[in-house]
Amino acid sequence: MKGISQLIRKVIQEALPLFNSMKIEQVTRKANPDKWSRIEILGHLIDSALNNHQRFVRASMNAAAAFPPYSQNDWVRIQHYNEADWGELITLWSALNLHLSYIIERIPHAAYSSPCNIGKAEPVTLEFVVKDYLRHLRHHVDQILDRNS
Repeated sequence: MKGISQLIRKVIQEALPLFNSMKIEQVTRKANPDKWSRIEILGHLIDSALNNHQRFVRASMNAAAAFPPYSQNDWVRIQHYNEADWGELITLWSALNLHLSYIIERIPHAAYSSPCNIGKAEPVTLEFVVKDYLRHLRHHVDQILDRNS
């Protein structure tokens, strides 16, 4: 999992200067009222990091098979990310992902097969969740940066 951890750090390192160069008008603009703005996407990534923190730690203890569902649209709406401070969200996103990277490096090999509930009918393995976290992170960072993924 060390490779995944390093790739998460690389995503952060590459995205930070680009995020920091974005203007508030650029990140709060919505192309469609039903779609998230860039700042809301970053808020969603913060929520994802917080939810996955719980999954990674609990699955490492083999105690992650029964989580409540994650209603991502409600989380973004309730937290009013479009009104939040862009710089503060960038700092929080970066810090959370650096910490997740740290945790991932320390997950015991025996825990990779631990069941983890991510809102599906059947739990998946912790290894799947960690790998999927990186895929999800890259996908949304590319959206924020307006890159085709």
